[in-house]
Amino acid sequence: MNSSKFLETEKMSKLIVKFSIPCILSLLVSALYNIVDQIFIGNSSVGTLGNTATTIVFPLTVIALAFGLVLGDGAAAYMSILLGKGEKEKLPKVVGTSIVVSLFCSLLFYAVCFPLLDNILDFFGAKTIESLTLAHEYGFIIVIGFPFYILTSTLNSIIRADNSPQVAMLSLLAGALFNIVFDALMILVWNMGVHGAALATILGQVVSFIISSLYLFKTKTFKLSLKSFIPDFKELVSVLKLGLSSFLTQISIVIISVVSMNTLARYGMNSKYGVNDPQAIVGVIMKVFTIVINIVVGIAAGAQPVIGYNYGAEKYDRVKQGYFIVLISSIVVALIATILFQTIPTQIVGMFGAKTTNPETYFEFGEKTVRIYLMLIVFTCIQKVSSIFLQSISSPVKATVLSLVRDVIVFVPLTIFLPIGLGIEGVLWAAPISDSIAIVCTFILVFLELRKLGKNNQVKEYSYSLEK
Repeated sequence: MNSSKFLETEKMSKLIVKFSIPCILSLLVSALYNIVDQIFIGNSSVGTLGNTATTIVFPLTVIALAFGLVLGDGAAAYMSILLGKGEKEKLPKVVGTSIVVSLFCSLLFYAVCFPLLDNILDFFGAKTIESLTLAHEYGFIIVIGFPFYILTSTLNSIIRADNSPQVAMLSLLAGALFNIVFDALMILVWNMGVHGAALATILGQVVSFIISSLYLFKTKTFKLSLKSFIPDFKELVSVLKLGLSSFLTQISIVIISVVSMNTLARYGMNSKYGVNDPQAIVGVIMKVFTIVINIVVGIAAGAQPVIGYNYGAEKYDRVKQGYFIVLISSIVVALIATILFQTIPTQIVGMFGAKTTNPETYFEFGEKTVRIYLMLIVFTCIQKVSSIFLQSISSPVKATVLSLVRDVIVFVPLTIFLPIGLGIEGVLWAAPISDSIAIVCTFILVFLELRKLGKNNQVKEYSYSLEK
């Protein structure tokens, strides 16, 4: 097995670049699964109504991802800390337990989703017969692929923590390429509509799963045996604690989507925009939002094994240095995105098609959505990378608080109450107001944690001087 000692000796910026670039590409490829479906569907015969349907199903896929990440990200963070402490012997049991529980969660989705799919879609915002019909057709097939999707999400985080971010990237890239090729064939050539989009997505997920699974036979820092797959409750608890922030981050996306879709339906029916168009627009803009978030999360998640290892090795100066590199990089990305959102909003909306009964009002609402909803995305990015940083240094409570403040505690009430006075546009203003409040909480929690790291470093240096 290769040593991980270089994680505490090599230049921090070089390490973060090495680990983050494959992670960024992996997450961007993951985002492509939904983006590509929306682009192909929006420009097909089903048009914007198809995008409404995929938007309604989207929360279900995010819930599945949440279960994959609570185990994958939790295991990855725990593995990095254990490696820093020199406790490699625990790694096989951590990995094996995470994989088995991930498989169990996958099967649990079958038991819940198949008999209750229409009820779930109605709850997610399918308030017209047309949207419910298309959402059911798309969602039923998507659910079939959940075991591959969930297990791949778990495995990819573990692979990155095993110092192989390139393999995780290859896994998702290969799956995305299959998805894009078969999207084009099934939607544009064979005219299979949302059925084709869903089948193409599953094919891509199967390819990614196969590549990720094969990696388990040539790991670097651990070796699996049959005993590794006997679940260990104690190790599972440690994994879940560290993965809780990732889980809540995804679940908060679900809550935002569900509340937004239902509020848009309620206030859209009494506006000139209608119900389906606002739902389709907010859906595609959330996907665009995901691209930016995935880039900055990729920077932070790629740095997580490096920061986690150095935290376990008590290299606190390097931990702080790593955070600031991640923070500055993320702010640069967010500022570039903000410039694009404010200058070319119509072009961004137009990429996803405009086959609707009223293109004029469609683009009018689309321009407002891009400019208002994504106005303070730089604050969102700071909050997301700070939450991952806190997760990396074994501060799950603070990480969980950051995961909940913006998206649940502040955003949801604003989405419900602002439209009472502002109409359908109140849904859009909920985002920048939430960002403004959440950034204050972020700075406070991160400052407290950095100050604690500073004190720990002073204690370490004092103990070292006494030993000499």
